[in-house]
Amino acid sequence: MGKLLTAQELAEILNLSVETIWRYTRHKKIPMVELGQKQYRYEKEAVLAALTRSEGGYTYEDYLKLPEEPGYRYEILEGYLVKEPSPSMHHQRVSRELVRQLMTFFDGFDPKGEVFFAPLDVTLTNRNVLQPDILFISGSHRGKQYEERIEGPCDLVVEIMSPTNRRKDRLQKMEIYRNSRTPHFWLADPEENILEAFVLKGEHYALMAAGGPGDKFTHPDFPGLDLNLDRVFHRPG
Repeated sequence: MGKLLTAQELAEILNLSVETIWRYTRHKKIPMVELGQKQYRYEKEAVLAALTRSEGGYTYEDYLKLPEEPGYRYEILEGYLVKEPSPSMHHQRVSRELVRQLMTFFDGFDPKGEVFFAPLDVTLTNRNVLQPDILFISGSHRGKQYEERIEGPCDLVVEIMSPTNRRKDRLQKMEIYRNSRTPHFWLADPEENILEAFVLKGEHYALMAAGGPGDKFTHPDFPGLDLNLDRVFHRPG
C-alpha cells in the first residue's frame, strides 16, 4: 500500500474539492482506511482505480447547495465537482483585454448579442455546469439567458488556461463543449502567449485560427474581427 493521504491531500492531488472526497466516502464509492470515528485516510492509486469504474454523482441541484468559499470557484464536469482557485492577476489582465476587444467587435457585429465573463454558470446538462472565462450569446439565442445562468451551449466560449488547469481546459472541458455542440471554442494560453480558435465541424473541433503577439488574428466566421494580441498578452513592466 502506498502513502496514506488525508481528504485534503487527496483532493489537492486529484484536483477535486474536499466536498467531493467526503461525498464519495459517505457513499462508499472510494476505498478508505478508517482510523477512528469519522477519521479516514486514502491511498491514491486505489482511489483512482475506483473512480475510473464509477461516474461522478454531482448535479446542478447539488451545486446550488454548495456554500460560497472566498478565493475559489466550482464547476461540475461530468458529475464531478471541481474546485479551482481564483485566477491570477495576469489571467485577469488577459481576460479583461479580451472582453474589452470582443465587446467592441460584437457591439457592431451583433448589437443584440451579449458578452459575459466569469463567474456566470452555464448549465450544459444537469451534470455539466461550467463557468467559462468569457462567453458570447448571440441576439438570436437570448432565450437561453436566465437571471442566474445560461442554459445550453453558448455561441462562443473562451477558456484562459493557468498552470493548474491546462490539461482540464484542453482535454476535458473541450470535450464537454464539443458534446454540447458549442460552435466556437477558444483557448488562451498566457504562458505561451497563444490564442487558438476552434470551430465545430461535424462532430469534431477544427483549428480555424491561432496567433500570438505580433500576429494578425482574424476569423472567417466573424468578418471584421481583428484582435490586438499584443495588448491581450501584454505584461506590465
